Amino acid sequence: MGAGTVVRDRVRKDLSEISNKTTRPIVSASPEIRSNSRKKIQRRSKKAVTSPVQKLFETCKKVFANGKSGAVPSQEHINMLRAVLDEIKAEDVDVSSKMPCFRSKSNGRPPVTYLHIYKCHSFSMGIFCLPPSGVIPLHNHPEMTVFSKLLFGTMHIKSYDWVADSPQPSSDTRLAKAKVDSDFTAPCDTSILYPADGGNMHCFTAKTACAVLDVLGPPYSDPAGRHCTYYFDHPFSSFSVDGVEVGEEEKHKYEWLKEREEEPEDLTVTAMMYSGPIIKE
Repeated sequence: MGAGTVVRDRVRKDLSEISNKTTRPIVSASPEIRSNSRKKIQRRSKKAVTSPVQKLFETCKKVFANGKSGAVPSQEHINMLRAVLDEIKAEDVDVSSKMPCFRSKSNGRPPVTYLHIYKCHSFSMGIFCLPPSGVIPLHNHPEMTVFSKLLFGTMHIKSYDWVADSPQPSSDTRLAKAKVDSDFTAPCDTSILYPADGGNMHCFTAKTACAVLDVLGPPYSDPAGRHCTYYFDHPFSSFSVDGVEVGEEEKHKYEWLKEREEEPEDLTVTAMMYSGPIIKE
């Protein structure tokens, strides 16, 4: 599903104030009974339970070790990360539908909240919180592999892949084929999109309050040329292009995607501090 995913200029200032690294101090409680036995201390430390978020972080470091644009992880690594995400629950990241951000009183399109967990040059981890009727408009994920886990709620997802080598009606409009156009209700499998397939362009519409855990590898980066582009979608019949023919029974699967010159005006994303288990680098 791929809480596709982006936080643009209006929230970058907020996110810049949230450290990519753990800043909360870790306070170790003194043992009630001191022991001079190093072996006992080692046995006790081995019993420490690794949080699901820490496990996700460690897995992402392995899966996205390459860190280069367009580098798709091996199938073994994809299966590894998907398995970790499939096991994560909302309570593991301290997210609940009772949080204020899911009770928007806006008359227009409700704002979306982004909980920043971690970001480096190789990957990013974060949670998008959408109130009922919240929308993340149609956008792309250039040269990225994206894993999305719906933590709770029901969401409609529509995603597209480009039709390769198709003639274009204009330089900013291309033909795309719908990959997914369905409702998803948690719990459900983690969805994955790739640089060239799997639904690289997608949009989310919340049917109920929803939370989506997104992992992007590598993350958006303007300096690296991985810009987020938003699109308008138009029915196939909107344009008549020489050399483009689709059977009548297939036309509903194809649409023309036109680049938006600016970020959607009705998209409001606010940043909020992630309060779940800390990550130890």
